[in-house]
Amino acid sequence: MKSSLKNMVMVLFLITLICSAAIGGIYELTKDPIDAAKQAKTTAAISEVLPSFDRVENPEVKDVDGDKMKIYKAVTGNEITGYAIETFSKKGFGGTIRIMVGFKPDGTICGTSVISHSETPGLGDKIDKSKSDFSRQFEGKNPATFRLGVKKDGAGDVDAITASTISSRAFTDAVKRAYEEMKSYIK
Repeated sequence: MKSSLKNMVMVLFLITLICSAAIGGIYELTKDPIDAAKQAKTTAAISEVLPSFDRVENPEVKDVDGDKMKIYKAVTGNEITGYAIETFSKKGFGGTIRIMVGFKPDGTICGTSVISHSETPGLGDKIDKSKSDFSRQFEGKNPATFRLGVKKDGAGDVDAITASTISSRAFTDAVKRAYEEMKSYIK
């Protein structure tokens, strides 16, 4: 084949077509398993942050600050046992932090679970329970009396992670956002 502009463009087009088809095929093959893994992680996070329940109702999805929050209501019999709120903060050092926060019906925090983050390993990733006890300080606290702000800033009752104040602020911001949405949802 003679090297010409027309031949080079055709070869480049064929290579691009084949690569695009391969990427599209791989996407279709992996889409369902990835979605199932995300759903499993969400289900595990809900179970981790709430007291026992029989079922979780379909979430109410809210648009907040250009992102989505999901509010799950946990029920035992006909009684609401709590709310799990999938929340976020865009103020993390590494970008957006997504967490699940569980609340009792009176607003007391049952627990938190990190869903995803890009915080610095060894520093900001200490927001995760498996890395430190930072997130445990929220458990059993009611934001009506526990100020959701970092002590270092003089704005709250939260002890920041040493050398990770930005990540601590972002985590606290996400918890505060969840609490505000829960209050709004209950009303």
